[in-house]
Amino acid sequence: MSPAAGGGRTPWAIKGELILNCNCTVFCPCVVSLGKHAPTEGYCQAWSGIRIDEGHYGDSDLSGLNVGLLLEIPGLMARGNWKAAAFIDDRADQAGYLGLIEIFSGRAKGTTGLFKLLVSEFLGAERAKITYENEGKTRRLMVGKKIQGEIVPVQGKDPEKDIVATNTEYWMGADITVATATKGRVRAFGRVWDFEGRSAEICQIDWSGPEVPK
Repeated sequence: MSPAAGGGRTPWAIKGELILNCNCTVFCPCVVSLGKHAPTEGYCQAWSGIRIDEGHYGDSDLSGLNVGLLLEIPGLMARGNWKAAAFIDDRADQAGYLGLIEIFSGRAKGTTGLFKLLVSEFLGAERAKITYENEGKTRRLMVGKKIQGEIVPVQGKDPEKDIVATNTEYWMGADITVATATKGRVRAFGRVWDFEGRSAEICQIDWSGPEVPK
């Protein structure tokens, strides 16, 4: 996989929404503990979807594209040794495709730079038809037949208001909506997972990089 030119120096930004479904029982402890608490099953397996409403990598426009991720963490999140894979929207041009690989491998630094530190094995990236749908409070991600996910917020006392962990230092964003999966099937990179009924998260994202030296 060839890196895009300027990796780690090219300015980039992404605004949109992220959803994630993992094998934890509701609710994943990593959001508040920042990896100091082990996943509820002792290890983490997860899929994620990103809807890019506005974005760029250098001069390449990423707006309107979607990305799917697969993550596998053997223990405490902060200890690293992650495995990861990326699915890039097949509507992306070549520059956008390479730019998104730089971002989600962590090589582009900035918000996702921790991937470069924590991921010991990047399983690969491939183009795919990806749909990310919002229907009311329901979010759906489809990555061909490889990821079929649907998540909904966990209902609170007031059904009109989501349960939200606010003001966190979680890397994805400060405010995380507590959700659960009504569908969470993965068939990719030798993994066969089904996380229906397990923990899920919804987060509005505003990421950028690389950091500008002071």
